[in-house]
Amino acid sequence: MAAFQYDTLTMYRTLRAGARTGYARENQRLVMGPWAHLLGYAKPETRGAGEADFGPEAAIELHAIQRDWFDHFFRGTPLDGPRVRIFVLGENRWRDEDDWPLARRVETPLYLRAGGSLSWEPPGDEEPDSYVSDPADPVPSLGGASLALPPGVFDQRPAEARDDVLVYTGDVLAEPLEITGDVTMTLHAASSAPDCDFVARVVDVHPDGYAWNVVDGVVAARFRESTSEPTLIEPGHVYVYEIDLWATSIVIAAGHRLRVEIASSCFPRWIRNPQTGEEPVRATAFAVADQQVFHDRARPSHLTLPVIPR
Repeated sequence: MAAFQYDTLTMYRTLRAGARTGYARENQRLVMGPWAHLLGYAKPETRGAGEADFGPEAAIELHAIQRDWFDHFFRGTPLDGPRVRIFVLGENRWRDEDDWPLARRVETPLYLRAGGSLSWEPPGDEEPDSYVSDPADPVPSLGGASLALPPGVFDQRPAEARDDVLVYTGDVLAEPLEITGDVTMTLHAASSAPDCDFVARVVDVHPDGYAWNVVDGVVAARFRESTSEPTLIEPGHVYVYEIDLWATSIVIAAGHRLRVEIASSCFPRWIRNPQTGEEPVRATAFAVADQQVFHDRARPSHLTLPVIPR
């Protein structure tokens, strides 16, 4: 699994910035590994998740790290080691950092373009792409940062072959690309429905075609502006959706390609949006929706990647 657990990162950043004492703020520690939920803790020998094996360095004794932490605060022993340790996928090694997010990151846009391509260059005058979303036939979940479902890395090509998934693929990388930090998707999109979901996923495409899921996220249209005061959308109107794809640390190798998938479901990992305007848990019917994704000069849908200079 390539996505770091969001609540852990939020807790770390919140305490680093706003803990009650300077001592508490300065003595936060963060360890981010490549395991699925609880596996690295309950099974220290865990080396990966799903179809991925991240190598022998991925196996780490988390109990010992926690023991050192509690020994420091309850017994006064030294608290050695870095403030932040991250496992860099692709290189499959641990790396020490001063803080999170990395100060040296460069927030870099990667644009959706015509013909199902990705580009570092912004779009010009391009026509939107479209697909039909049917909650009765949702896009199936294939791995990811899941709790109850099989988590981790799985080949995304079965989902990409569907007509209700838009696929945008970049050129073959001439040199490695490191992405470490929070990944976001700015999506300009319209729907024929009063409410719907938009799912975005970043994929590492290997030379043999294997489509390795890296990070993903979802936004419900009704929550585009506020989670506490939801509002339905006007059918046919183009809105801007900011989708949080969580965080990762991965080196995309030379010879690989980056890919972005856009859809309106990922079930059963995320509950189906009925697309009727009803709340999903109260809905009694489904509605089919025509979806449009825009990538032109005025509406440049794009990823924002935290690129680490190498």
